[in-house]
Amino acid sequence: MGTQTASVQQAKVRPRRKTKVTGHGIAFTAFGTIWLIIAGYPLLYMVMTSFRTQNGYLTGKPWLPPTHPTLSNYTQVLQADFFHYFLNSAIVSVSSVVLIVLFALLLAYVIVRSRSRTVRTVFNAFLVGLALPIQAAIIPVYILINKLGLYDTLIGMILPMVAFGLPLSLLILVNFVRDIPNELYESMGLEGATDFQIVRYLVAPLAMPALVSVGIYEFIQSWNNFLFPLVLTQSRSVQVLPLAIVQFQGQHTIDVPVTMAVVIFSALPLILAYIFAGKYLRRGILAGFGK
Repeated sequence: MGTQTASVQQAKVRPRRKTKVTGHGIAFTAFGTIWLIIAGYPLLYMVMTSFRTQNGYLTGKPWLPPTHPTLSNYTQVLQADFFHYFLNSAIVSVSSVVLIVLFALLLAYVIVRSRSRTVRTVFNAFLVGLALPIQAAIIPVYILINKLGLYDTLIGMILPMVAFGLPLSLLILVNFVRDIPNELYESMGLEGATDFQIVRYLVAPLAMPALVSVGIYEFIQSWNNFLFPLVLTQSRSVQVLPLAIVQFQGQHTIDVPVTMAVVIFSALPLILAYIFAGKYLRRGILAGFGK
């Protein structure tokens, strides 16, 4: 008992090891700090500018915080049908994400479980879409959407976003579904489970990190998409935020604070997505390609 007490006392008085500071650590810390300032200052600049008046922006120092902040810029943005454009963007982005995740999950299951050459050929055809830029296919997409009678509609924007979002999403999900042990598939098959039940109760829960990653990534891509709304719409009733921001900037070319306010409003969902779900995005993509 006395030996144990002495050992505990020695452990308490034992000095802590000092962390050795190396030149590489100092250089890495300095580089990280500089990079944080470079990457974060544009966002800080937009926030500070959005609280300025037009006169304060022209006569003051833009790189310093405003001396008399104001919310008039945000009020002006909210009164300019901002919520209408925000709702259109939300409908297009959420619908695209749901369709992409659903189709990619079902296709990934079929590709992994099937031994048919036709299925392999279809998978390779999807992978070709990774090398096809949107700009090269915009004219055929415009003609097809126009022929289908979907021009200047929200559905006419959703379908191309789903088509161009499927290849990468399918590639990520195939890596996850392929690593599920065959014994689990076989055990559920012996219990009489159908393919849809296997996907719902086995594949979807195990592939949840990939599903979250795909959902976040495709939401960001759909929310920021500018080319499809520009080419496939023309009326203000179906405009989304990226296109509305450009037109709003054209109406207020000199009013930089108002433009910064609308940019911050439009970027707020993406910033929140990066803050609360960025780790799931990185974890899912790295895990999918690392297996």
